Amino acid sequence: MRFAPPNPLRIADRASGLNSLSVRSYNERLVLSLLLQTEATTRLEIGEKTGLSAQTISVIVRSLEQEGLVMRGEAQKGRVGPPTTPLKLNPDGACSLGVSVGHRNTHVVVVDFVGTVQYQRVIPHRAAGAFDRPEDLARALHGAVDSLPEARRSRIAGIGLALPTPPMANGPDHAALHRYLEGELALPVFVQNDITAAAGGESLFGAARRLQDFLFFYLGARLHSRLVLNHQIYNGNSPISYDVGVLALERRLPDAVAAGAQLWTQAGRWPDLGPPFEAWRSACAEQLLGLIRALLQFIELKTVVLSSFVPAAICADLCRLIRAELPALDAVVGGTSAAPKAIGAASLPFSSRFMVD
Repeated sequence: MRFAPPNPLRIADRASGLNSLSVRSYNERLVLSLLLQTEATTRLEIGEKTGLSAQTISVIVRSLEQEGLVMRGEAQKGRVGPPTTPLKLNPDGACSLGVSVGHRNTHVVVVDFVGTVQYQRVIPHRAAGAFDRPEDLARALHGAVDSLPEARRSRIAGIGLALPTPPMANGPDHAALHRYLEGELALPVFVQNDITAAAGGESLFGAARRLQDFLFFYLGARLHSRLVLNHQIYNGNSPISYDVGVLALERRLPDAVAAGAQLWTQAGRWPDLGPPFEAWRSACAEQLLGLIRALLQFIELKTVVLSSFVPAAICADLCRLIRAELPALDAVVGGTSAAPKAIGAASLPFSSRFMVD
């Protein structure tokens, strides 16, 4: 079973490159790692950060340009000396499929090489906490592949699976699902804990892209957290979660079934839920503040990232409450809010195939 290591920012996969593409050398992956973590950079900056010679960088860049993975940006004028031309990833250079299995839905996304969602599908479960047949997921993934122009299908880096740990009582067998999907789609499949995947996706594509250290929270059916120090994601005791998530709100509502269906649809906003919502929001903010204060006794952090599929306005309100109580701390809403865990899953093939330890 091909597990993606817990730190998607520093993974090196020694396999050959993307299908017919040949991303083989450590130095090539080193340059791609820099570009994956920055929007654009110059050859001079690459040399300063890596210690590679100008000649070596020129050879690497030329090779990556020929393979379609890297492209040149607009020349930067107005500086002393000749204009400098930044390098950046080619969005069409590679793409990846991501799957997250949640409490009520399974999400399937396709992202390009810079993390932009090109395709998204939500598969509702027939029952809460119960994963449907693997055949349904395979059909959804085939549909995701078919959504791409034929020329880009050869540039699929793989499939990332974000799965809960421990597995849901009625969820899929992780190893069996991994084998089945690899056989059905003839693509490499990378498996990761769903919360760790979400944290990695936020680091690679979202609000934490430029952050070295931060505390990550995922607000889903329950509240989960990860600590990221020097780009390393620490799982801690993965099964630990806190019952102040969407399930807790659902239980507070007078008509849990009818109102609850609206809570999981990602419609962009929730209806007015009145006092039950206010009580839930207070309980959620109190839990977040308690966890942050406990950690700050041991580690000095400056940023908290709150990621969720719930409406961004609610996450922004929770971040505002955190900043009001802890003014020395910056609390920000995650940038992969369309489907954080699925986008994090889609980052796994990129991390594993193009980045370095």
